[in-house]
Amino acid sequence: MRHIGILAHSADGAALCYLEMVRESARRLGEHRHPEITLSILPMGPTIPLWDANDLSQINTHLRRSADRLKAAGCDFFVCPDNTAHIALDAATEPYPLPGLHIAEVVAQRARADGRKRIALLGTRYTMQGPAYPAALARHDLDLRTPASADQELINGLIFDELCLGQLTQAARAEFVRIIGALRGEGCDAVALSCTEIPLLI
Repeated sequence: MRHIGILAHSADGAALCYLEMVRESARRLGEHRHPEITLSILPMGPTIPLWDANDLSQINTHLRRSADRLKAAGCDFFVCPDNTAHIALDAATEPYPLPGLHIAEVVAQRARADGRKRIALLGTRYTMQGPAYPAALARHDLDLRTPASADQELINGLIFDELCLGQLTQAARAEFVRIIGALRGEGCDAVALSCTEIPLLI
C-alpha cells in the first residue's frame, strides 16, 4: 500500500480527512487495516493576511514546508484536505517535492461519474470566488452555481468564526441548509461541500 501524506492547512478538516482515510480503509480492507498515513500541519493563522493580500507565493512557501516534511517521512503522494489551499497550489511556480491529488478534480470526476449536471459550490469566500472549481468543473462539462453575495459572506464568516474553531451550532446548520435549498431551486442536482469543515456540520 502507498504511504499517504496529509498536507494540512486547517485543523478540523484535516482531522476529518485522517479519520475518513482510516474508516474507508477498514471498510475496504478489514478492521484495523489502513495504509501508513503521515499528517503535517503548520498554524494557519500566519497565512490569513496572505490570503487577504492574495500573496499566493508566500502561501506556497508556507505549504511547501509541510510537503517537505511529508517527503522526508517517506510519503508517496499527498492529499491537501483544504479547498482554499488549492488556489495557491495551482499557482505554484516551483514543483512540490511529491505529487498530490487535486481536490477539485476529484470532486468533478465524482460528480461526472454520478451523472450530475449542475453543482452548487459552498466554501470559503476564496474558494467560491476563486478559479480552482470553475476550471475543474468546466473540464468535465459541469455547470457551477454559487450562493448570492450576502450568503457567501455569511458562509465565509461561519467557516472561520465557528467551524474552523470546532463550533457546530444548529443556527449555522439551518443557514447552510437554507442556502443549499436555494441553490437546488436554481437547478443544482448536487452540492460540493468544498470546505472540509462543512461536512462536520452537514
